[in-house]
Parts: sequence; structure tokens; C-alpha cells
Amino acid sequence: MATIEAQTKQFSESLATLRAEIGKVIVGQEAILEGVVTAILAGGHVLLEGLPGLGKTQLVKTLADAMDLSFSRIQCTPDLMPADILGTTILSEDENGKRRFEFQHGPIFGNIVLVDEINRATPKTQSALLQAMQEAAVTSGSTTYPLQQPFFLLATQNPIELEGTYPLPEAQLDRFMLKLLVPQNNLEALVKILERTTAGAPTRAAKVLSREDLLTARTLASSVPAATAVLNYAARVVLATHPDLAGAPRSVKSYVKYGSSPRGAQAIVLCAKVRALSSGRFNVAMSDITWAARPALRHRLILNFEGEAAGIRSDAIIDEILSSVKEEGP
Repeated sequence: MATIEAQTKQFSESLATLRAEIGKVIVGQEAILEGVVTAILAGGHVLLEGLPGLGKTQLVKTLADAMDLSFSRIQCTPDLMPADILGTTILSEDENGKRRFEFQHGPIFGNIVLVDEINRATPKTQSALLQAMQEAAVTSGSTTYPLQQPFFLLATQNPIELEGTYPLPEAQLDRFMLKLLVPQNNLEALVKILERTTAGAPTRAAKVLSREDLLTARTLASSVPAATAVLNYAARVVLATHPDLAGAPRSVKSYVKYGSSPRGAQAIVLCAKVRALSSGRFNVAMSDITWAARPALRHRLILNFEGEAAGIRSDAIIDEILSSVKEEGP
């Protein structure tokens, strides 16, 4: 047990060091940073929704620097093709003049991949990401190429600019472990940003975690036990998102067309395990489940026409679910 306690303490301290190092560059986005770091340690991907200029790209680059991971960026446009992301097979010639086909890796072959303005890519190009996100592999022709672990994809989209965009299909949204909403900076944070970015060379994060440290932390996080009662609570929260369930809250029955898939429950539990470890506990608490519910479910609730017309927010529905589902269930 002493070993587990030592590992838990080391995990908590390493995570605090990582957040502090990233905090030297990124200001005023503590909740977003916590969500992104939690997802990468839980082995999932993140969809960031926020206005331009709020530091989303800088956050991902800083995360890659602090973890000493390779970083690549994909700027989505309507003319972007799947081969521009995955790579393509070309005819090459060696020093002996012998010709052969060779697969040239695309930017998806990175440890941390930023897909900027993902909803500007066409559905055909968006679908090229599905295998990479689900299986950590890319298939070209008859050959499948594994992606190096850790593989973490973070996509961004603008919540207000809809002209020339292609909304993500439900199947692709479900591949994202979390959806995080990036808020505007407050006055204090904005002043700090100005101080750091308008007076000389910008600060860069130093390496504080290695690739091996991250993979070890992932393994430890997945081994955190969750009591049956905790898993039962997470399952009941997810089931309450379905309008055809007898005990679903009123807002779900009124405004939700489809509820969360089992991936939503998996995302909640995996992120709850990381949060437990970061708090110095080797067990999942009910509060960890509650914390993970909003970012794990907000993009998995498909609103009906009435919900869309009334401008209902998914977070408001999730709050009602959390209020109505009791921690001590059957």
C-alpha cells in the first residue's frame, strides 16, 4: 500500500508541476488547462469551442513543450483533403535508381495534434480523423500504420461563425472525450497577458515530464479503483440523458432527442480517475463523477427542434440531471 501511496503522491506532484510550468505561459484559463491535461492523461481527445485569439493554439504548443512531445498543426479549410492530413503514397527512387512506392506521413503522425477550425473541413476530410481518434492508427491502401503513443488530438471550433462551416456529425463528436468551452479572459488575466506578450521575447515552457512519464501516469490512472456504487452513479447519470427513460428529468424529455452513448460513461469514469489521483486519492469519489459529467456529456446530448428553437444549453440540462439523480441509487 505504501507503494501506491508513493505513486499517488508523485502523480499529484508531477501534475502540479506541469500545471505550474504551463501557467508561466498561459494565463487565466485554469479550468481549460485542467480539462486538457485530464483528457491527455485519461487517453482521450478534446474539442475546444471558443472565439479566436483566446490562446487555444498557444495552450497546445505549450503542453507539447512541457511534456517534450512532438507537435503538429492542421489548419482546416474547405479545400483540405484527407491526404493532406493522413499522408500519401509517392513514387521515390533510391541511390541505385530503383523505384518504389513510399508512404509519406502526414501531420496526423504527431504526439499532440492541433486540428484548428475543424468544422471548416468538409465531411469527407473530417471522417479521415475517425480511425486515428478511435484506433490510434492510419490505413493507406492495404497497410495500417500505428500512431506513436501518446497520441492526443485537440480540435477547435468557433461557436458563432457558421458561414462556410460543416457541423461535426454525431459519430465524430462522440470520439471526443471532452468538450471544453473557452471563456473570455477577465481584466486581471488580460493585464497579465499584455505584460508577458508586449515586453520582449515570449516565455516558453520548459520540459517537466517525459513521454515515458506520461505513459506511466496513464497506466497508473487507469488502475485507480472505482467502487460499484460510484460506477452505478455514473451509469445512472448517463442513462438519465435519454428521453425515453421513465425517470428522465423534465428538461430531457422536453428538449433532448438522443442521449449519450456508453462512451460518455467511459469518459466520465476515466476523467474521474485522473482527478482523484491529482487530488492525492487512489479511489474515485462521487464528486469526481459530478465534475467530469459536464465536459463529458455536453457534446453528446442531441437537442430536438424545441430545444434548438428555445436556445436551451446542454449544460443546463446536465445540471438538472445531476440535481435529480441521487448518489445513493438502487
